[in-house]
Amino acid sequence: MSKKYLITSLVYACIAMGGGVFYREFTKYLAFSGVTRLSVFHTHYFLMGMFFFLLLALLEKVFSFSGKHTGKIVVLYHIGLNITGCGLLARGLCQVLMPELSSGLNGAISGIAGCGHILLGLSVILLLVTIIKRAGEPTARSAA
Repeated sequence: MSKKYLITSLVYACIAMGGGVFYREFTKYLAFSGVTRLSVFHTHYFLMGMFFFLLLALLEKVFSFSGKHTGKIVVLYHIGLNITGCGLLARGLCQVLMPELSSGLNGAISGIAGCGHILLGLSVILLLVTIIKRAGEPTARSAA
């Protein structure tokens, strides 16, 4: 399972780097110098994607926490992270291309990002509970 987490970490690192290059080139091409959510897209994917899954790989090595429900929780995390990322991307593109948003579009983008954050928070809590439960159990290594 650790190898899956490491591969996932690599995928998110590539998405993060691509997002950073897109932000820089897109705003430079359009001569945009204001504040935009595109500037934090790559940091979200580096921290919540790459570093998070690197940490999970390490925790898996130490505690062997993965069980039958862990995959579902990780899928929930992926969904939450990518919904949040889409919300950041949509907000950033609108900030660059349409400085004045209608209240409906503004609310829709905020709602999408909010749903992503809720899923992220829920999945992090569930993963932490899973790891804590497993950390309290004796393992084959500690019994030997």
